[in-house]
Amino acid sequence: MILAVLAGILTTHLFREVIRGSGWLLLPVEKALPKLLIGIILTCIADSLIRIFVVDALNLVSAERKNVDFLTRLVTNTIEGGLIILPWTLIYYFYHYIEKSRKQQLDTLKLEALVKELELKTIKSHINPHFIFNALNSIRALVDENPGRARTAITELSNILRSSMHAEKLETVTFEKELNIVKDYLALEHIRFEDRLQIEYEIDEDTLDQPIPPMMLQTLVENAIKHGISKQVNGGTVKISSDFHDDFHELVIRNTGYLNGALSGGDGFGLASTKNRLLLLFGQKANFDIREVNGNTVEARILIPVDPAK
Repeated sequence: MILAVLAGILTTHLFREVIRGSGWLLLPVEKALPKLLIGIILTCIADSLIRIFVVDALNLVSAERKNVDFLTRLVTNTIEGGLIILPWTLIYYFYHYIEKSRKQQLDTLKLEALVKELELKTIKSHINPHFIFNALNSIRALVDENPGRARTAITELSNILRSSMHAEKLETVTFEKELNIVKDYLALEHIRFEDRLQIEYEIDEDTLDQPIPPMMLQTLVENAIKHGISKQVNGGTVKISSDFHDDFHELVIRNTGYLNGALSGGDGFGLASTKNRLLLLFGQKANFDIREVNGNTVEARILIPVDPAK
């Protein structure tokens, strides 16, 4: 019995080194199994030969086996050894195969998370308010004319720039925080456009704590001003709506103007970044589209899936 255990330990240890050294653990199951089966057979034969030679060398053959021929002893010992070596090999292989698969899945998830983080940083690195110079010019005009309003405008601009910097560190913010930044932005733009800019809000308060990508709403409102209101001689209206629709948080930005202006020039990135950020953060269920309605209104609509746990 002791001899069988020692022979089994020796042969299975050598077989394990063959498995590891030959890279069988890296192969798909369908390619590894034939190799393993051949290896198991050879290992069982080696185990049987060792046991037979040691038994004969030490004259440990029992009386009833002395008349048994070599081939019969070889087959019998091989089968006996196989009953242990076969399950041991399969357990060893599939344990390490499963561990390898789990590690590969974990590495894949880590890689996907890293790629996602880099994509988000790349997208957000392009988000920079285009209105800064206009805002500074408006504030400069107010310094002598209305110092109090100029101080308020500086605070509003500071809030927007602070939020833009924080956007580099955050994947999402609450809709309420983003809306407050947009209100500061629109207040600054109202200095420039005065009565040419009308602002409307239609906000369901229950949506204020919903997560959205930082600076996304501000970017879309900025596009509405740049390509909509500023192109109209008499100005127009920007309306922001937020509500729940089925299992989605629905954000709608409407502005007076025409769609062609919103899609031309260099702002294709702003619209593309909105789609990409929604996809990266919320998956395929999120949606963004922009269209022209009623002949003189552009509507940008965002659908973000609502977390059922909230």
